[in-house]
Amino acid sequence: MVIVGAGPAGLTIGNILRAASVDCLVLEVETREFIERRPRAGVIEEWAVRGLEQRGLADNLLARAQLHTECEFRFESRRHRFSYQELTGHHHFVYPQPLLVTDLVREYADVRGGAIRFDVRDVQLHDMDSDRPSVSYTDPETGQRHVVHCDFVAGCDGARGVTRTVLPERARIARHDYGIGWLALLAEAPPSSDCVVFGIHPRGFAGHMARSPEITRYYLECPPGDDPENWSHDRVWSELQERLGAGDRPPLTEGRLIEKRVLDMHNYVVEPMVFGRLFLAGDAAHLTAPIAAKGMNLALHDAFLLGDGLVAYLTKGEAAGLHGYSDTCLQRVWDYQEFSLWLSDIYHGTSSGDPFRAGTTLARLRRLFTSPAAAGAFAEQYLGADSAT
Repeated sequence: MVIVGAGPAGLTIGNILRAASVDCLVLEVETREFIERRPRAGVIEEWAVRGLEQRGLADNLLARAQLHTECEFRFESRRHRFSYQELTGHHHFVYPQPLLVTDLVREYADVRGGAIRFDVRDVQLHDMDSDRPSVSYTDPETGQRHVVHCDFVAGCDGARGVTRTVLPERARIARHDYGIGWLALLAEAPPSSDCVVFGIHPRGFAGHMARSPEITRYYLECPPGDDPENWSHDRVWSELQERLGAGDRPPLTEGRLIEKRVLDMHNYVVEPMVFGRLFLAGDAAHLTAPIAAKGMNLALHDAFLLGDGLVAYLTKGEAAGLHGYSDTCLQRVWDYQEFSLWLSDIYHGTSSGDPFRAGTTLARLRRLFTSPAAAGAFAEQYLGADSAT
């Protein structure tokens, strides 16, 4: 088995295979140090944590993660607390992706003895439609070309990886562009709230997400393709204070900005997720904009299904899991895509410039806090609690 990409999906699949004594090789174009520090998402749904725990991959996460049971919407200069645990009995874990990747690569390479090559060059996939595919790559230290023959290939290398470049014409790629950008910020400042905060404001959406006691993730809606250098320290904090302001809350705690990136909000889905002996997982198969914080959760869902399916086939000859992999994954993928689209309307409706859309957005928000049925439906989708793995 060859796994291309050492992110949460690829490393989880590798760990599942190694636990069953299946030989596999993980190929990663970045260094180990890079993947263990790359800033990414940090909100993990409870079913995903339980899936990691069942596979012996959650010890550090369970010991160190923060538990979030509520979120907060701020609109019309007031804050509105939403306790989703009271409604569902479920909560979120906040554990930055670099920490999870560090845990997974250590377990795979250092504990379970899995083979992994970092910083490889010119990865190529061959004969994916045959019963004996292969993957070739160049060793960065020696310059030597290696060819690895295998039974299957897992493409877990994201939207810009090599596996996306070899998809056949029969692949269907559905895309959606939201037409907005988010300025993604990391601030060297303690969180200003004990939960995730969504600011719904005529000047644009703003988000607050704790990453650690010293670091906070912020988002600011901005034009797509905007230059981060247009956003000075003073301008960033002025907009955050305005968009996340509430009359009964103190101002945000400000600090040095250690990251500024503009993310153009878009989604895509590749159908099917299997092409011959190539199985796609994670962002190689689907992307959800950070609007709903679903990307890492979907990657883990794919990994559980594919890892378990491969083990069943390679150790017992049972093919049902692999045959149903794409259809089963895509059910959750499309469910999360629909929620992302719905949530985008909430986040960006009041800043759309359309008075009608702004009015319906505020009506939706008020309904969340007056209708138990609306609150329950939102909580279920927000947590992914309707279809535990």
